[in-house]
Amino acid sequence: MDLFEDDGPAPGGNAHEFTVSEISGAVKKTIEGEFGHVRVRGEVGRVTVARTGHMYFDLKDDRSVLSAVSWKGQVSKLAHRPEEGMEVIATGRMTTFGSQSRYQLNVEEVVPAGAGALMAMLEKRRQALAAEGLFDEGRKRPIPYLPEIIGVVTSPTGAVIRDILHRLRDRFPRKVLVWPVAVQGKASAAEVAAAIRGFNAMTPGGALPRPDLLIVARGGGSIEDLWGFNEEIVVRAAAESAIPLISAVGHETDTTLIDHASDRRAPTPTAAAEMAVPVRAELQADLAQFGARLAQSARAGLDRRAERLRDLSRALPRPDALLMGPAQRLDALDTRLPGALRAAIAKKRIELSDHPLRPGLVARAVERGRDRLGSSAARLPGAHRAGLAQKRLRLQGLRLSATALDAAIGRERRDFDRLAARLRPDLVTTRIERQRERLMALERLRDTLGYEATLARGYAVVRGDGAVVTGVAAAQAATVLEIEFADGRVQAGAAARPKRGSKPAPPPPEQGTLL
Repeated sequence: MDLFEDDGPAPGGNAHEFTVSEISGAVKKTIEGEFGHVRVRGEVGRVTVARTGHMYFDLKDDRSVLSAVSWKGQVSKLAHRPEEGMEVIATGRMTTFGSQSRYQLNVEEVVPAGAGALMAMLEKRRQALAAEGLFDEGRKRPIPYLPEIIGVVTSPTGAVIRDILHRLRDRFPRKVLVWPVAVQGKASAAEVAAAIRGFNAMTPGGALPRPDLLIVARGGGSIEDLWGFNEEIVVRAAAESAIPLISAVGHETDTTLIDHASDRRAPTPTAAAEMAVPVRAELQADLAQFGARLAQSARAGLDRRAERLRDLSRALPRPDALLMGPAQRLDALDTRLPGALRAAIAKKRIELSDHPLRPGLVARAVERGRDRLGSSAARLPGAHRAGLAQKRLRLQGLRLSATALDAAIGRERRDFDRLAARLRPDLVTTRIERQRERLMALERLRDTLGYEATLARGYAVVRGDGAVVTGVAAAQAATVLEIEFADGRVQAGAAARPKRGSKPAPPPPEQGTLL
């Protein structure tokens, strides 16, 4: 018997052999056929967004984990982006990834699993944005008192825009620019954010001027209907807006994240219009009241000043009383004037009669002058001839050659020009100023060195019998001692003199001796 006897084919040896790709394709076909369209409820695990834009995340419960993927085109259409920790209902189809022997859910739509999940996600997002400072009160801007142009971001067909326009027309008509957007649905958040940024991108004073105030408005609805105003892109656009923004989303009880980021929140769109502009009739009434008060104040001021003027005028004397005294003095002087003129003429006549200038004296003085003139005329010809002879001799002695005279004149002219160049007015003025400053410095030095300045600092000069006393012996020998201070002199008696042999008291610490 052969130890290696063949007992027949091995079990399963005639089964069909599959390749790996065949098995992978069969599994893919089976899974996609059985789970072509499914809705899966679970908690979102890790979330990863690739550089290509595809999003990968996990759906899990307490026992299993299901991989999920949304391609780039699907991610942009998601109404709610999955976040880690959210409980969601994901809608899509099952597929496989053969190269890694994995199956996964291709997600086309994600919705939170109930209102509780939405509120939890909303609170988590609110805390994250608040931590960035987007809701700080310090960054909120004041609303302009009377904007010229108001931009409204809302649906152009709803009742909201009609309510806003009607309220503005009743209170204070203003120019309104409407940016139509979808206020509900997947495209709502992107359109609202684009509208806010579009209004801010306008040029002030351009063909289509930039608004002075923005109103983002929508009517009431459920949390799902208002969810577009909770999206991060809308909140960031509202926080970045350079134009003051009023949010009026939903009714008074509805609160969205744009309400926290806006500069003011209005409970309703109509209330937003009331916040935007004042009531023109009230302003006109206030202006009329202010004008009446101004006129009344002006009249009261004029009345007070007129009364004050009347009081002051009663305190003034009458014009005739002011002129009465001078008129009387003028009459008295007029009465005394003729007598005073006659007395003055008589006085001058007496002075003239007593004057030594009498006719006889004048005649004798004229006769003496005539005699002196005759003697001078007799001597004049001889003196004239002698003077001519003397001048002729001097002229002969001073004659020089023309060349020497010209040379002397040239030298003198050069000397004169040199002296004239040196003698400039500014040099003279400068020298005078230097001399004046030197004189003032000497005067200040004289004042400083003089003993009067020393007396002003608390010292005194002692004189005995008119001479300056510098010692005890001279003070005892003097009959009268006189002490001179800065403001005058006093005399000291004998009792105030120092005794012989005693030493004078030392001067105070802050003073030295006079010498």
